[in-house]
Amino acid sequence: MDYQIVLLPGDGIGPEIVAEAVKVLEAVGKKFGHHFHFETLLMGGCSIDAYGVPLTDEVLEKAKAADAVLLGAVGGKVGNSDWYNRPPKERPEAGLLAIRKGMGLFTNIRPAYLYPELKDRCPLRSDIIGDGFDLVIMRELTGGLYFGERHTEVVDGVRQATDTLVYNENEIRRIAIKAFDIAMKRRKKVSSVDKANVLDSSRLWRAVVEEVAKDYPEVELEHVLVDNAAMQLVKNPGQFDVILTENMFGDILSDEASEVTGSIGMLSSASLGAGKNGLYEPSHGSAPDIAGLSIANPIATILSAAMLLRYSLDLDKEADAVEEAVRKVLHDGYRTPDIYSEGCIKLSTTQMGDRICEAI
Repeated sequence: MDYQIVLLPGDGIGPEIVAEAVKVLEAVGKKFGHHFHFETLLMGGCSIDAYGVPLTDEVLEKAKAADAVLLGAVGGKVGNSDWYNRPPKERPEAGLLAIRKGMGLFTNIRPAYLYPELKDRCPLRSDIIGDGFDLVIMRELTGGLYFGERHTEVVDGVRQATDTLVYNENEIRRIAIKAFDIAMKRRKKVSSVDKANVLDSSRLWRAVVEEVAKDYPEVELEHVLVDNAAMQLVKNPGQFDVILTENMFGDILSDEASEVTGSIGMLSSASLGAGKNGLYEPSHGSAPDIAGLSIANPIATILSAAMLLRYSLDLDKEADAVEEAVRKVLHDGYRTPDIYSEGCIKLSTTQMGDRICEAI
């Protein structure tokens, strides 16, 4: 089979880690008889440098027409840069918000899995870790505070900023359905995170989620206030299966979940809409301080490529092969610097990609 993949390497370490994911996809294609056609385009700070905007209309249209999109990271440039001397809508991260909105990607799926080989990297005590944990955070991606009306003004001589949090029931229902669908394929539990004791938007969220839950009698539903959810993630992460939440809460909780896995360099993500096309990216940022040093961990991006195979291309065997290759490489003691421990074999970014390709 032939597939069209748009690559958006972005900024910082983005080009390095995307290059390793491409190698892995090519290894998959060779083994299973597929051909991936890659087109590399600009988004983020590099697009600002080239075109003056973080995302051009042409790139968005090509992304929408592809079978899937693989992204590295955007923003974070240090030194002589005017990327952040611009209005918010013209900064690198605005390109990310715009492509999610433009592609209609309302669901962000972020798995957080603790590999047995990386238990020593987890900051939690061994009695808290237990047998490990395997959870998925389902974050609503195109509504809430990040997309509401905002403005800054001077009122009675005092600067005042306003950000608007808006959700309608259809936006909530569609992400809830996806969360319950995924829970049915896992351990059949959904933890819906909100702030219903304070926010009207959360009270609507809770009401709609309860309506959706009626269609999934096999799935256990619990409601968790966001502050309690943050505490429970470090107190007992193993209690969670599927965490369902709105945009800003999901942004914060998914980063917290990534840290208890031992390294944010291990965390993949998928952003999906109503169709098959999706945007796949690591959960970490562009890490400009280590760009070009070949010490970045490419595993999150490689696992994101595995999610691309599974969710957009329906290539489950191929996705399994990538995930198993990652497990084998870790089991054999190979590590990038961020997950290195004494007695292991330290690899560069490119060496880790090579090892995973060999394991495939």
